[in-house]
Amino acid sequence: MVLPDLALAKKVLQTEAAAILALVERVDDRFVRAVELLRDCRGRVIVTGMGKSGIIARKIAATLASTGTPAFFLHPAEAIHGDLGVVQPEDVVFALSHSGETPEILRLLETLRRIGARIVALTGVQASTLGQFADVVLDCHVAEEACPLNLVPTASTTAALAMGDALAMTLLVEKGFRAEDFASLHPGGKLGRKLLRVEQVMHAGDLAPAVDVAALMPEVMHTMSDKGLGMTCVLEAGRLVGIITDGDLRRRMIDRPDFLQLKAGDVMTLRPVTITGHLLAVEALNLMEQRKITSIVVASAAGEVEGVVHLHDLWGTELI
Repeated sequence: MVLPDLALAKKVLQTEAAAILALVERVDDRFVRAVELLRDCRGRVIVTGMGKSGIIARKIAATLASTGTPAFFLHPAEAIHGDLGVVQPEDVVFALSHSGETPEILRLLETLRRIGARIVALTGVQASTLGQFADVVLDCHVAEEACPLNLVPTASTTAALAMGDALAMTLLVEKGFRAEDFASLHPGGKLGRKLLRVEQVMHAGDLAPAVDVAALMPEVMHTMSDKGLGMTCVLEAGRLVGIITDGDLRRRMIDRPDFLQLKAGDVMTLRPVTITGHLLAVEALNLMEQRKITSIVVASAAGEVEGVVHLHDLWGTELI
């Protein structure tokens, strides 16, 4: 049995890593100008590329779109057969071509200029036709491909992808894109569920168990049973002063023969742990696990109860 050439595999990784590291020194004024064009774009960012560059272009477009920059991929071969109609004067076209001479890309340039769209080029040859046509050129040349024949796009596509990520992440910060924005764009994915806010999963309004501090035990027990969260908030003048849990009830039933005559204020736990509705659900889950509690009250700074979150609510969002 012939073993695979592990030395070659390691060299591929080293070559591609070197190609990315070489880009660091090229994050300069041209990069700043590209970020400004994309940030200030009033239309869409249209990413295009052919072959392997096209695959990288699709990923860059997807990353931009998911981080607050309206973007989509335009296949250059389809573009020259009518799809150029999607390009508008306020758009920015982000074109990828390692040689800068990809025929399908070059055939778009004159029309793009006539439309008025701005062009950002990502290429390995700045003096290429694409480089000369573009408003901004990002230099992505590589010393060599990771392919032993120096033919298959490997290091060059890795470098292009990394530069695209650098642009997207810089834009994310420039636009003030937040975790909650990311969650709103990923409602069906696990990443989005991890970024849910407590206010999105809590039991609010009439679903949140609450009794007055003067309520007798039969009322307290009925409220806890009705709401089904194993606890109730205790209020005084509409403000949270304590909580009663199933455990509190069991302990008092044993200790106090007059249990049913006790008031909520006699049984409650003072100064309960509270959180705000803006806290990430995953952070609430971590806090509850650390405190070994199954429910936590969501309250305002003034002590008004906004809701209650149960451990099962957080498990149900697949946060773990």
